[in-house]
Amino acid sequence: MTTDGPTPDAPPLPSPFGTPEAPRVAVRGEARLEFDPEIARITVSVKARGTDRRSALEDLTRRNSAALELIKSYGDAVEKLETGAFSITPELTRHGRGERVRTYHGHVHLGATLADFTALGELTTRLADLELSSVGGPWWALRPDSPAHGEARRQAVLEAVKRAREYAAALGARLTALVELADLGAEVPMAYDAAMPMPGARSAAYGGAVAEAAPALDLEPRRQTVYAQVNARFTITPPAL
Repeated sequence: MTTDGPTPDAPPLPSPFGTPEAPRVAVRGEARLEFDPEIARITVSVKARGTDRRSALEDLTRRNSAALELIKSYGDAVEKLETGAFSITPELTRHGRGERVRTYHGHVHLGATLADFTALGELTTRLADLELSSVGGPWWALRPDSPAHGEARRQAVLEAVKRAREYAAALGARLTALVELADLGAEVPMAYDAAMPMPGARSAAYGGAVAEAAPALDLEPRRQTVYAQVNARFTITPPAL
């Protein structure tokens, strides 16, 4: 013999909306904190152009090596260095029926991540001093495992508890138990998208290097906003209505 409802010995199913003896209160906790950035990213684009494919490749290789050597010379200040896109593209003449190549364009894109912001300002201007190179950035950020994310989540939980207590106190009640805590995630918006350079922080140089070293660029790191949000449900004592 079977029954559709709970057996006499089974505990009663909890009500999703609480009961008069154990009402529920649902709140949202939020936290928005600011932290100093931990890392900065820059991009370097090295170019070459020539009427001969081989000469264009040789120039591009030489300039790419110079940029890599310069970045690597900063040692531990550079946390990450990687090569992005590489291209060598022929440009055809605009007139004539034959496929005659007018010139070859070469590009190599590099990306570097630094934690030493003092070295960052010097490296940026030195890279911009290189032959046919351009520098983009910096783009400030926190590391994915930064303690800032956990701090924001803790503050969001504390805010949820505080808000629930205030609601309960307004009813002459107090919190008795936590029923649910839903983590909606902590979000760290980038200061600027990688395709949108920071105004005033982009430098470029075309042609040969200058005789004197360029002065280090004075950079002011942009503080990062960390946002966290949680939903929480609590049971409270019967209110004094």
